[in-house]
Amino acid sequence: MSSGNVKVVLAHGAWADGSSWSKVISRLAAQGIHAVAAPLPLTSLDADVAALDRTLERIEGPVVVVGHAYAGAVIGATRSDKVAALVYVAALAPDEGETVADVFYRGTVHPQAPALAPDAHGLIWLPDDAFAAAFAQHAAPEELTVLASIQRPIAAASIGVALGRPLWKDRPSWFLVAGQDRMINPETQRFMAHRMNARVHEHDVDHTPSVTAPDVVTDIVLEAVQAVSTR
Repeated sequence: MSSGNVKVVLAHGAWADGSSWSKVISRLAAQGIHAVAAPLPLTSLDADVAALDRTLERIEGPVVVVGHAYAGAVIGATRSDKVAALVYVAALAPDEGETVADVFYRGTVHPQAPALAPDAHGLIWLPDDAFAAAFAQHAAPEELTVLASIQRPIAAASIGVALGRPLWKDRPSWFLVAGQDRMINPETQRFMAHRMNARVHEHDVDHTPSVTAPDVVTDIVLEAVQAVSTR
């Protein structure tokens, strides 16, 4: 495909790191598209947006920014002029004045979703058994082992910050609704995607399709890249 000079930046969600995008990165590279995973510290929303912005500073040309889960709030909070389009992958997209917690807890909680609470340091960890039960129930056993072993906790304070005007009000956006998501209610995803006026793709994938359905994710990112390159 012809992507012009469009680049891709991928932002991981809570309990993950940049390696969660490895399959998508390799597939984009096979199409000649340069992709970079932004290393989010998950220590505060401001720190995560700053980390994303530092990654964007290093890249030339228009960028399609992709956010998974919590990182939907992060990509919506950047003000970088380099961002030409946004892709939400089973992600949270708070509106102005909303917090991550407001949208995360909006719908009915799946019976297999883990109970979440901060530890003595204000960090929220995902129980190891939650990776197979809810985070990536379609993953292979060896993938689940890695996901649980590399998980990065998220600071509880990160999900209680009200956002300003989200960038999705000013940029075209795409949204992958994960129909078998056990972490973020699919109905909540549909609600957010609709009010964003996003280009919606719905698939029967779990909460972490970058690992368990990378072709689905890659195809949507490629669609966004193509739209930007032909504008």
